[in-house]
Amino acid sequence: MNRKICVVSGSRAEFGLLRWLMDEIKSDHDLSLQVIVTGMHLSPEFGSTYKEIEEAGFLIDERVDMLLSSDSNSAVTKSIGLGIIGFADIFEKLKPDLLVVLGDRFEIFSATSAAMVAGLPIAHIHGGETTEGAYDEAIRHSITKMSHLHFVATEEYRKRVIQLGEHPDRVFNFGGLGVDAIKKIKLLNKKDLELALNMHFLDKSLLVTFHPVTLEDEEYSFSQMEELLLALKNFKDTSIIFTLPNADTGGKKIADLVNKFVELNPNCKLYKSLGQLKYLSCLKQVDGVIGNSSSGLLEAPSFKVGTINIGDRQKGRIMSNSVINCHPTKDAISKAINKLYDPSFKESLTEVINPYGDGGASEKIVEVLRNHSLMGIKKKIFHNVPFDNS
Repeated sequence: MNRKICVVSGSRAEFGLLRWLMDEIKSDHDLSLQVIVTGMHLSPEFGSTYKEIEEAGFLIDERVDMLLSSDSNSAVTKSIGLGIIGFADIFEKLKPDLLVVLGDRFEIFSATSAAMVAGLPIAHIHGGETTEGAYDEAIRHSITKMSHLHFVATEEYRKRVIQLGEHPDRVFNFGGLGVDAIKKIKLLNKKDLELALNMHFLDKSLLVTFHPVTLEDEEYSFSQMEELLLALKNFKDTSIIFTLPNADTGGKKIADLVNKFVELNPNCKLYKSLGQLKYLSCLKQVDGVIGNSSSGLLEAPSFKVGTINIGDRQKGRIMSNSVINCHPTKDAISKAINKLYDPSFKESLTEVINPYGDGGASEKIVEVLRNHSLMGIKKKIFHNVPFDNS
C-alpha cells in the first residue's frame, strides 16, 4: 500500500502547525506526500512564504493562485471561487487518496468544496472549535460536514464534532499541532533572536498579532486596532513586535495603520512573516502576546506566557488561565497590559497548563492516515446525539 496524502496550506501560521505532520507523512514508507500551496503563501505582500515550505525540505507539487489584490468582501468571495476552480483541476491531476486540511480559512473552504465534489475523502484538523467573532466559525463547521476523518484538539471539541453528526469512531482527540512544533523545534536564544530580527530587546517586550474581526464591518476592526495602538503608544520602554494581519476583509487598512505607527515609534518593529522558528522563539522570549490570534490561546500557554485577548474574535475557544480577556478600548487594553506585568499574575503563570495537550499529535494522526480504511468512507450516516430534555 502506498496511500497518497495531499496536504493543502494557505498561510504561514497554518504551515507552522502542519509542518511536523507533513514531515511524518514524508518519512512514512506506506505514504506519499503531496503538497499544494495557495493563498498568502503565494503573495509577495505577505512575504511569499511558500519559500519557507521549500526551505523546510518539502517539494511543492502544485500552486493555486487565488488571492485578488483587494481584500473587500466581494474580492474574498471571488477568491473562493477562483480557488475552487484551481483545486478542481489540480485534484484531477494529482488524484490523491486522501486530502488533509487544517482549520477554517476561506482558502481551505475552497479546497474542501472542490474535493467533496471530486469525491475525495477529507481529513480535517482542529475542527469543533468556536470563534464567534469571525466567519471562520461557519467555515470551520462547514469543512467538518464535508470531511470524513476528524482530528480535534480537546475532548470538548470532539463532542462538538460528534454533535454535528459525525460518527465517534471517526473523531480523534490527539491534542493541538502547535504543541508538537514547540516540542520538536530548537528555538533561538535571546541573542540569536535579536540577530535574526535585526533588533535589540528592551527590558520589556511584547508580541502583537491582530487580525480583522470578519463578522463586523471594516471600520469595526480598524477602530479596535486604533484603540490598541493608542494603548501601546504609552509603553515607550517596551520592545513591541508586530506581525501582519491575515488576508481577510479589512486587513490592508489595519496593516497600513500599523506601518505608520511603527515608523513613528522606534521601539516597534513590523514583520511580514516571522516564520515558525522566529515566531515561536519570540513567544519564548517576550513578556506577553497581545491581539486576537489563536496562537495566544493554543501555543503561548506552553511557554507560560501571558496573553491579552482583545474583543470577541476568539470568543468560544477554550482558554487557559494565562489569557486575559479585555474589551477593545484603550483603557481596557492598558489595564490588561499592567496586569500582565503584575507580580501576582506573573507568579500564577508558573502553574499554567496548556489545555491543548503536551505533544505527540503528529505521530498519532499519521497512524490513522496510514491505517484507517477508506472503503465506503465517503457515504456518511448522520450520527444522532440524544436530546437532553431536562
